[in-house]
Amino acid sequence: MLQSTSDPVALVADMGRRARAAATQIARLPTSHKCKALMTAAAAVRDSAATILAANAEDMADGRTNGLSPAMLDRLALNSERLEAMAAGIEAVAQLRDPVGMVIDEAIRPNGLKLSRVRVPLGVVGIIYESRPNVTADAAALCLKSGNAVILRGGSEASRSNRAIHAALSAGLAKADVPVDAIQLVPTTDRAAVGAMLAAHGLIDIIVPRGGKALVARVQEDARVPVLAHLDGICHTYIDVDADPAKAKQIAVNAKMRRTGVCGATETLLIDRKFAEPLPILAALIDAGCAIRGDATTVALEPRAEAAEDSDWETEYLDAIISVRFVDSVEGAIGHIAAYGSGHTDAIVTENAATAEIFLSAVDSAIVMHNASTQFADGAEFGLGAEIGIATGRLHARGPVALEGLTTYKWLVRGTGQIRP
Repeated sequence: MLQSTSDPVALVADMGRRARAAATQIARLPTSHKCKALMTAAAAVRDSAATILAANAEDMADGRTNGLSPAMLDRLALNSERLEAMAAGIEAVAQLRDPVGMVIDEAIRPNGLKLSRVRVPLGVVGIIYESRPNVTADAAALCLKSGNAVILRGGSEASRSNRAIHAALSAGLAKADVPVDAIQLVPTTDRAAVGAMLAAHGLIDIIVPRGGKALVARVQEDARVPVLAHLDGICHTYIDVDADPAKAKQIAVNAKMRRTGVCGATETLLIDRKFAEPLPILAALIDAGCAIRGDATTVALEPRAEAAEDSDWETEYLDAIISVRFVDSVEGAIGHIAAYGSGHTDAIVTENAATAEIFLSAVDSAIVMHNASTQFADGAEFGLGAEIGIATGRLHARGPVALEGLTTYKWLVRGTGQIRP
């Protein structure tokens, strides 16, 4: 029986033990059984649409009353189309290649020992997230398909929505004869539960935070459990001297304005001083509703731009604001990104293949692009299905984290009686 929510530490410990027991069973499920469970869960989400949407309407009403920003309300909102996309996303994960048991590499030693590295689940994954109720379904589906149990702790602003989605997922698992403890939702909004998860070494194997900078910073500072995360999405688009002007304008506007509140939105536009047509790009951004905070060259070109402060180069706006700086060549762009970038996503726009390769090689970010909008920094767009988050560290996983990022590996050694001399 689940512990009382009045004691978050005991609650999380109990959930962790139950998740560990479920993970042991999930790790051994055949792919067909996991796929059946996911398809059944997707059907349960559709069957519970009215209940989920009613719960979300209550969360939205409270969010407006509590002064949530338009960007936060947009992340929180569900409708029939988004709910169908959620169910379809679960089904899409079911169809993805199962990473568990996948052979990474293998070799035969001179003594005849056969070695192989195979993918295995991480175990128990803890997800701490804000606003987006779709994360409840996405994370659950990815963890189940990769053989992991998951403990979900959503934000208080989406508590009713998350509970309704979780209830549907649990019903789907039960119907497919899969342990319902494989997908658990922390049933309290007490912030002490977050601290308990961060300290749950031995019960939770990895924490994935998804939310604002304050949340991610707290997780990274306080966790005694390994963390897979990115703190900032300070993404850059660099317009090279050899960029196609029409292509550059289209990419720059899309990279900033398609959705300003996502972590893959471009926050700083870098332009080569010798690029022939910068003004149409600046004007197109402003005409699209974007405020520009630029260096002296930018303000001289476009009177509607404001002068940038030093802090603008290291700001993730998540809003219709962009900082603009003119740089000397691709090396100037690389230097600026090295100084101010967050290792998330950076792009170059150029028709010069050699320059593109210099940028792709030198920029040390999780995702580096050529002639494409940074808004493509998304697991679904990479063909990975729903993502559990984007990681900017250098250990374990980097970029969009999906099924393979939720596995580790073990060595299998097969012998015929060899002993070591």
